[in-house]
Amino acid sequence: MTGGQIGNVDLVKQLNSAAVYRLIDLQGPISRIQVADVSQLAPASVTKITRQLLERGLIKEVAQQASTGGRRAISLTTESTPFHSIAIRLGRNYIELTLYDLSGKFIAGTGHAFHYTSQQALIDGLLDHIRQFIADNQSIMRELVAFGITLPGLIDPETGVVDYMPHIEVDNLPLADIITDKYGVACFVGNDIRGLALAEHYFGASRDCHDSILVSVHHGTGSGIIVNGQVFLGYNRNVGEIGHIQIDPLGDKCQCGNFGCLETVASEPAIIKHVQALLAQGYPSSLQELEEVTMPAICEAANKGDELATQALIKVGNHLGKALAMTINLFNPQKIVISGNIVQAKNIVFPAIRRCIETQSLSTFHKDLPIVESELYTQPTIGAFSMIKRAMLNGVLLQKLLEE
Repeated sequence: MTGGQIGNVDLVKQLNSAAVYRLIDLQGPISRIQVADVSQLAPASVTKITRQLLERGLIKEVAQQASTGGRRAISLTTESTPFHSIAIRLGRNYIELTLYDLSGKFIAGTGHAFHYTSQQALIDGLLDHIRQFIADNQSIMRELVAFGITLPGLIDPETGVVDYMPHIEVDNLPLADIITDKYGVACFVGNDIRGLALAEHYFGASRDCHDSILVSVHHGTGSGIIVNGQVFLGYNRNVGEIGHIQIDPLGDKCQCGNFGCLETVASEPAIIKHVQALLAQGYPSSLQELEEVTMPAICEAANKGDELATQALIKVGNHLGKALAMTINLFNPQKIVISGNIVQAKNIVFPAIRRCIETQSLSTFHKDLPIVESELYTQPTIGAFSMIKRAMLNGVLLQKLLEE
């Protein structure tokens, strides 16, 4: 019984500290009195928590607010500059590493080709890249407080254990523990697309709404669903596999074992393969003159009126719209965010998506529903940083820093 009570006390402490920090971070400059008022915590509790945050250097006092007749209140804002984090985007054949401060300000970054064919090669290579990155940035690095890592696959975001990756065999890979054991700081691991959805919610295209769906068209086709400001994960930790909604039962076999999944028609490799097949059949297109057909090239050709490229992208838009209509009927989001090179032809793709949504989802759900491009898809590591930001705002990382 006692153990449970101790656990509850710790949790209450974490939640209260997080509530205070979150208000100062999101609404600062803000006075202690305003924090107590909005959070509904006792003024004495707010004073105690803000003292701890000040002593740790996580907040600072700033210029006084205008007096309302009584003693002038001192305002508080968060302090981000002394605290650094390393955010990592682990791709199928590359790695990006970025040094951010706690506000998400870019300090330094690098990217490399990174080929790995086994779990051990991934671990060894990742640790090597981190070691080199820290060595290269030793002179500018302040206090390192956390790592964030995003990668394709299925991950338990609470434990940081990787259960599945689409291109190599993994066996309950405890990635967060490996990094924490090596560097002695917290590490947060998550799915790359759900990380991007969270980043868009904090810093990008969906920061003005509580509920949104991000769809990423890249090597695969995936989605991140934000419900009431949180990444929707469910009890089993992984949801939003929009790429495996069956679009065509007679379609190509997917890597998941099914046939005709959205990913087999709407991922970048699938789009390029479709365009190459049309070119091989002799359909006229400006793309015939290129040595290599790429997604940006297809988008550029479509934007210039190339019929083959345009029709190929409209077809993709139809497929995406069909899958999105199902998702909209389930989640009724306030906004749809599309990510990937395909947004370079948004004037062609987005209307096709919208037409499908309007014929295949509830009218009250799609009425005035914005379809917008991702603001952050060109920043590969921002999704990894967003998990660090979330851990500060929900108190998980904040509490660790206060206890040091």
